[in-house]
Amino acid sequence: MTTGSTARYDGLADWYEERFVAGAEPHQPGLLDLLGPGSGPCLDIGCGTGRNFETIRATGRSVVGVDYSADQLRVARTRTDGPLMVADAAVLPFADASFDTAMVMWISTDVDDFGKVLREAARVLRPGGVLVTYGVHPCFNGPHVVYEEDGSKLIHPSYRQAGWHEESPWWGDDGIRRRVGMSHVPLAEYLNALLTTGLILDRFEEPGDTGVPHSLAFRARRGAPR
Repeated sequence: MTTGSTARYDGLADWYEERFVAGAEPHQPGLLDLLGPGSGPCLDIGCGTGRNFETIRATGRSVVGVDYSADQLRVARTRTDGPLMVADAAVLPFADASFDTAMVMWISTDVDDFGKVLREAARVLRPGGVLVTYGVHPCFNGPHVVYEEDGSKLIHPSYRQAGWHEESPWWGDDGIRRRVGMSHVPLAEYLNALLTTGLILDRFEEPGDTGVPHSLAFRARRGAPR
């Protein structure tokens, strides 16, 4: 779930599974609607332990998963007999126009160059293919955010400090960010990264029903060749 020379999530798969996946709802809010019905292989980029494989299959598609962490894929293997492989999200091991559907889930905070990941995802889409991206909301989730007990969020002026953050004083002692760090992509940089893909932006969502959104998602399509 990262680019670079090391897999930041190696050694954390069992902890991650227990903390974030075990007992969670089978489908993340709004994801089924964003994907819509389909067929054929869906490339899950940064698939982690396979949390979204059931959702992919529920749409009529089959799973192809890639992640930079072999440890995460070890657990993901318990959820599919489809192809899984260790791969850098920014250098996918697939030819151009290989998939009708691709999804990028929760990795904008874990990769060194989110724009490059999005362009790779767009590259492997066939004409008419769909890309769904779903992850942290850059305005309300990041190293600049403090979570309050009443559900509100305190935003610090460090919002504009893009790039990798090794730590933040308000990160919890037992959270994922304290363990692996976090890349922050401010909203304008995030949206400009989308524009560089050349895809047709189809829909944006702030999934869930919390008063302050935790996540941001979008769907885009590759246009037919002229």
